[in-house]
Amino acid sequence: MTEIGSSDLGATPAKLPTSVRRQPGVARLWFYLLLLPPVLWLGLLIILPHIQLFILSLKEKVAPRVYTYGLDNYIGFFNEPLYWMTLLRTATISILATALTLVIAFPVAYYIAKMLRGRTKNLIFVLALLPFWVSELVRTLGWIMLLRETGIISNTLLSLGLIPERVELLGNDAAIITGLVYTSMLFMVVPLINSLDSLDDSLIEAAYDLGGKGVAILREIIIPHAMPGIVAGSIVVFMLTLGNIVTPAFLGGKNSIWFTDQIYQKFIVRFNWEQGSAFGFLLLITSSLVVWLGLKLTRQSLAKTIT
Repeated sequence: MTEIGSSDLGATPAKLPTSVRRQPGVARLWFYLLLLPPVLWLGLLIILPHIQLFILSLKEKVAPRVYTYGLDNYIGFFNEPLYWMTLLRTATISILATALTLVIAFPVAYYIAKMLRGRTKNLIFVLALLPFWVSELVRTLGWIMLLRETGIISNTLLSLGLIPERVELLGNDAAIITGLVYTSMLFMVVPLINSLDSLDDSLIEAAYDLGGKGVAILREIIIPHAMPGIVAGSIVVFMLTLGNIVTPAFLGGKNSIWFTDQIYQKFIVRFNWEQGSAFGFLLLITSSLVVWLGLKLTRQSLAKTIT
């Protein structure tokens, strides 16, 4: 057995015997200390507020400062076609925007991850990040300058003789989808680059040597390997687009009926926090259901996607 003399007691922790430095109690204490910040974050900023909102969504005002509990706020959502049709429309456009983001981001991510090397790769990646150094509001205002009736696109088409007069490209679903894809592109590119970076180039070279075609290699090797990144990016982009309020309001205008705007109206304009809370939970249920279906269709698990 190792004895600890007086000279050992004055030594630094790094020189103490392993049996002393790795005591179970100390290791357990460090584990709890490291676990404390995320637990506080989840508990105080996510779990507790959601519990309070759920309780609030069950409240029904029967008189000033007199409440009862029930499901009237949820029943009222399904009894009004405008509400559930808006939620369905919002989810549909969000899924479409997520799919378009994936189609555009995948070639970009593949080019950065597999075709570039060294400083050039880092430079192109930084250039892809540049638009996201400014706020979403500024980027959305930039699209307004491009798409409005007197904007650059309309004036260019008019000067080329492609249209007889200026056209208004705002206030429609195409403008909303364009803005959503642009504002969420980075959150699709980064997970894809991380997944594609780990793909061994020799696998692709071997597939070509064995006579594989580009489409077959993409379907059989590249996409299966990048599937965790595809799913992770799609989940993040879908959540961001579904909960977006700035882009639909600015690019869609009065013609845009977005579910998050209805939640905003309930909370801020009408001060109906009870029904607004119910709408918020319905949005959470919808997003969770879509993500669950996506994981089932792709045969991926959330744990595998995160890691």
